[in-house]
Formats: sequence, C-alpha cells, structure tokens
Amino acid sequence: MIRQKVHFLGFVQGVGFRFTIARHAATLKITGWVRNEYDGTVRAELQGEEKNIERLLDKMKNERFIRISRMDVETIPIVEGEKGFKTDY
Repeated sequence: MIRQKVHFLGFVQGVGFRFTIARHAATLKITGWVRNEYDGTVRAELQGEEKNIERLLDKMKNERFIRISRMDVETIPIVEGEKGFKTDY
C-alpha cells in the first residue's frame, strides 16, 4: 500500500479528467482525491496497491480527450482509514 501525490500538466481541465480518474480509482480500489488548480493543472493524491496506481496512471495517459504532457509524482505518507475517492477536494 502506498500513497502518491501527482501533479498533472497538459490539456487536463475541461475534458472530464476528474470524473474519469474517479471512475478508474473506484474500479482499481484506490482512495484519495483530485482537484483542478487555478493554473490549469490538476492535482491528486492516490492511495492503494502500487500496481493499481500504476494502472490508473497508464489509463489516464491513454484517455481519448485528455492530453497529459507531464506528471510529477511523489510518494507521501499513507492516510489511515481513508475511504473513497473525492473529486472536489
């Protein structure tokens, strides 16, 4: 079990990014949150099995309208007892 903070850059707002990542997170049993930033980027914290987080990030790279030019990923401490995935954190 790990938790990663991810900063997504590119064409990531106005394309259903938050809805899409939440859908994948639910399927892969990942908890955390995602939010739009004022600078046009998206930030998320993802917690779950490392292989499932890798799968989620790969899925996001291959979404139809989303164009990720860069992802900055940092491993951070786990949040004990977290439930679900929030899209407006």
